[in-house]
Order: sequence, then C-alpha cells, then structure tokens
Amino acid sequence: MPDPRFFENLGPVSLNELAAVTGAVLARPQDGELTVGAVAPLLRGNAASVSFYSDRRYLDDLKVTGSGACFVSADVAHFAPETCLPLVTREPHAAYAAAANRLHRPRRASHGDPAIHPTAELEEGVVLGHGATIGAGARIGRGTSIGAYSVIGPGVAIGRGGAIGSHVTIGFALIGDRVDILSGAVIGEPGFGVTVGQGRTVDVPQLGRVVIQDNVGIGANTCIDRGAWDDTVIGENTKIDNLVQIAHNVRLGRNCLLAAHTGISGSCTVGDGVAFGGRAGIADHIVIGDRARIAAAAGVMKDVPADEMWAGLPARPIRRYMRETAWLAKMARMRGGDRE
Repeated sequence: MPDPRFFENLGPVSLNELAAVTGAVLARPQDGELTVGAVAPLLRGNAASVSFYSDRRYLDDLKVTGSGACFVSADVAHFAPETCLPLVTREPHAAYAAAANRLHRPRRASHGDPAIHPTAELEEGVVLGHGATIGAGARIGRGTSIGAYSVIGPGVAIGRGGAIGSHVTIGFALIGDRVDILSGAVIGEPGFGVTVGQGRTVDVPQLGRVVIQDNVGIGANTCIDRGAWDDTVIGENTKIDNLVQIAHNVRLGRNCLLAAHTGISGSCTVGDGVAFGGRAGIADHIVIGDRARIAAAAGVMKDVPADEMWAGLPARPIRRYMRETAWLAKMARMRGGDRE
C-alpha cells in the first residue's frame, strides 16, 4: 500500500468497476464483485491488490503472485495462479495506470490552506523564510531553516539541523538530519513513468517516496524523482552537485559524489563510495559496485564492477579506453589525419 502520508486511498473497488474503467475483460465474470484496495507489483501484492504483467522477464513472478487480480494479455492469462483473477487486456501496463489513478490519489496542498498548515509540526528553532509554505501533517526538526518561497508538501518529514534554500520544492519525501538542499532543487516529483495505451502515451502514477539519509548535500536545481513503487534512496553523507538528475527507484549508497550534470536513469543501484564526473550518464537498471569511479561525460550502458574506473561512450574500463583512444590517434596520424 502506498504511504498514506502522501497518497489517499480511494478503494476498495470491485473488479467489475476496474474492468469498466480499464476496458479489460474478466476471465471469470462470476468473480466480478470481488474487491481490491490497492495496486502493487507482482511480488508485493496480496489478495486485496491488483497487479499487471507485460514483460516476459517477469513470467516467474506472475506464476507465484499473491495478488488477487492481475492485468494480463490473453496469451499468458493461464499462467496466473488460481488465487489471482486475470483481467485480460491488450495493454496491461496502461490498464494498471488507470487502476492506480482510480485507487490512489496524491495528497496535495489545497488552494484554501494557510501558508503554515495547522496540522504541521515544527520543533523549536525552525526558521522559515518569507513566503515559505508547509503542508498538512509535515514535520520539521529542531534548528532546520526553510528558505524563502520554498514549498514543503503534505506529510513530508525533515530532520534536525538541516538547511533548505529558497524556491525549493519537496514532496513525498522523508529527509534525515543535517541535510542541506540548495536553492531551486526539486525533490519528490513523479518519475518518468510512461506507457502507451490506445495509441497515445499514458503517464503511469508514481506511488513511491524519496528517502534521503543523514548528512546529505544536494545542489541547486537538482531533481530527485520519487519511486514508481519502491523508494528512491540517497545514502548518508552523499554529496550531489548542481543540476543533477536522479530518476525513480534509484538507490545511491553512502559517501557517493556526483558532479554537475550527472544523470542516473531509473532503477539503478549504486554502491558506497562511488564517484561520478561531470555529465556522466547512466542507463536504466544498471548496477555500479562499491568505490567505482565514472569519468566525466562517460555513458554507462552495462554494470560496473566494484573498484574500477570507467570512461568513454559507451563506457569501458579506463585502461582499455585509453589504449583505444591512443590507437585511433596513431591511425589518424599515419593516414594523414592531421593535415589541414
């Protein structure tokens, strides 16, 4: 179930209603009055949740899912366990998105709310800049400062001794102690979850959070997206430069360093002590081992082992990259490539 501090639960709803909302067909129409109250991934679901299956890499997950219902295409519906009712559709992911919108609604500040909501909890010594906005149920720890015109969304928790700059937007986030966030940063907006339904692009609701541990520094105009379902996590003592993009479901370890313009795509896992040079780019679902180093402007397309330095596009171990670069330069000179 998505965190109730950040998402309102609109369920339960019957499977008949979900079928009507999504255009799916019930494999067992006699079970249409059964209800579900949440969406969930295949391996996180229970009898009161609905999931989806659209990628053969996860067929084994479908076979053992605990979800009470699942959006599937007709050719794989028979793989669903007896306890899971198939909702048959040509576009399972788009149907899941529609179901998520029906069952869950993000909590947002109301236009009529006061700047500091009466249910917000501010400990002693909190300093608020001019025009700062604190949402319902938000909690801010002792000695933390919030800069001018920054927006702290409903349910957000910020620890003690932190410093939030001006024009910062934070939502759907749990933030530890002594975290510094510079001006213009945006924490917790939806990740780039998109699928196709009925010939058009469809936004997939992002139902996770951002979790930022203690002693993290985040630079100006950096964006950290909330998770699609699991959390986006920034490990303690990690330092992030200006203009960095961290996508949904990324898990950054402790003591990492990210220089400006680094971009980490969704669902990457980064170990402890990893360093990224400026403008490094990481493809989605990559695993980077502890203490690895990614050179400036490198484009990482596959997993990087621990303690290695990679460079280039596509990125490869630094010695190989240097040998290839030197060989190319030599060949160019031999063929008169330096002549004007």
